[in-house]
Amino acid sequence: MDEIRAEIDDMSRVPPDLSTPPPGPSRWDHPNGSPARRKLPIGIQTLRTIRTDGHYYVDKTPHVARLLVSGSRYFLSRPRRFGKSLLVDTLKSLFEAQEDLFRGLAIHDSWDWSLRHPVLKLDFAGGDFSTVARLEAWVIAQLEDQAHAAGIDPPAGHAPECLQRIIRALREASGGSQVVVLVDEYDKPILDVLASPDAARSSRDFLRGLYGTLKTCDEHLRLVLLTGVSKFSKVNLFSGLNNLEDITLDPRFATICGYTDADLDQVFAPELDGLDRDAIRKWYNGYGWRGEPVYNPFDILLLFKNREFGAYWFETGTPTFLLELLARRGVNSFDLDSMVADEALLSAFDVDRIEPEALLFQAGYLTVRDHEHLPGHRLYRLRYPNLEVRHSLHRSLLSYLCNRGIRPTRWLSVTQALRTGDMAALEAELRALFAGIPYEWHTKNDLARYEGYCASVFYSFLVGSQLDVRVEDSSAAGRLDVAVVLDEAAYVFELKVAERATPGAALEQLRRRAYADKHRRPGRPVHLVGIHFSEESRNIVELGMETA
Repeated sequence: MDEIRAEIDDMSRVPPDLSTPPPGPSRWDHPNGSPARRKLPIGIQTLRTIRTDGHYYVDKTPHVARLLVSGSRYFLSRPRRFGKSLLVDTLKSLFEAQEDLFRGLAIHDSWDWSLRHPVLKLDFAGGDFSTVARLEAWVIAQLEDQAHAAGIDPPAGHAPECLQRIIRALREASGGSQVVVLVDEYDKPILDVLASPDAARSSRDFLRGLYGTLKTCDEHLRLVLLTGVSKFSKVNLFSGLNNLEDITLDPRFATICGYTDADLDQVFAPELDGLDRDAIRKWYNGYGWRGEPVYNPFDILLLFKNREFGAYWFETGTPTFLLELLARRGVNSFDLDSMVADEALLSAFDVDRIEPEALLFQAGYLTVRDHEHLPGHRLYRLRYPNLEVRHSLHRSLLSYLCNRGIRPTRWLSVTQALRTGDMAALEAELRALFAGIPYEWHTKNDLARYEGYCASVFYSFLVGSQLDVRVEDSSAAGRLDVAVVLDEAAYVFELKVAERATPGAALEQLRRRAYADKHRRPGRPVHLVGIHFSEESRNIVELGMETA
């Protein structure tokens, strides 16, 4: 209908009027005319439940409209718990012409509800994918269930053959309407067995054959959308389905999943009372895909439920594989916030080739800071999306580097020592930190990179304390290792391995290069701290401080 009302007036429509309730039971009315608090859709991935049971809902149908007029074969990557499954279900409900769910939403008056398309959905969010046999059984079971629901005979054969046959049967049974194919968490069968490369390769090869079948059914398909966390290379997974348009970094779809600032202020306005709005932004906003930054919905909903800040999203997944990869590749923790990658590198994810930048970006631990368009390609500068990820990732990385957990009191002690200028207490905490690392753990690390290892432990320790830590802080005189900036004082640190430096060399370098100058403020002292580590003792052998 007029190109879906010119993409809902070119995406310019504001979020739906909060005075208009969705269908079904409503608690929308409020004595003073303002919207009442509604249910929080935590863990709910079906549009019908959200729209008929009194939950908050952020209208994503303008993005759906743009999706439908811009093309018909798509791939979208977003981190876990970002709303991909709800987007898939929204598309399913739309093409099944469930009009009651869309009343009051942007797309309602621009959609032809007399048309209905058969929808085939493959959902890999659950299931046992430990072997290819179990993976194929899961696929065939889903195809059989949907065949029964459509009133057609379940197809026989291997999964790719079944998929091809059911697509054609669905179109025939519908009287000729093209089929919509939606694949949710397309990559999970591979990610679940990534620690076992042979099993991961087998799953990849099976899925390559399955997804390649869609290309042979092209004439029967109205829309294809595959969503997942990781973007596997086209050569190894999508060689048979090379007509997918990757919209992961398309600025037109930057906010197709997640909540924007406007969503929080308008849709979730009743939940903001009593919460620090700036703190919400710093803690949870900042995921960027070359467009307006967004919040992870899971974080926001849990914040509104618990009324306190926490690492809700981070704690739902253990990045053990990521930490092992960073250590194996020798990636220093202080390099994470300044990584640069091109599009090819960000897409270089496969069983036999996993680049740290790609894994960090696709999994949601880093996001796009900005990009530079060069002839033939783009360069992307990456950063932490927000404080939740920055602090939590470094705490996990520190525990991995030290091969043990860190006592919560240690975070408090180091923060207090820096706020009061108690260098003796700071040195004691640092010595205890390094002394507690098991000897056997050192033997697993490349001591040729020992200086980087020490700096990584030191830096992650400070960042995990939720301090304002700046790595290799730039000044006109050069770059130093670490700066910590507090209201009470600022600290500039220089780290060296003692066997490679003369005593006092670190402190002398701080003096010579005048690193303190940029941090001078009236009433705020700046402390220079030089620290020497020893490869032999694997601890601090000298810590010197003076106030500049």
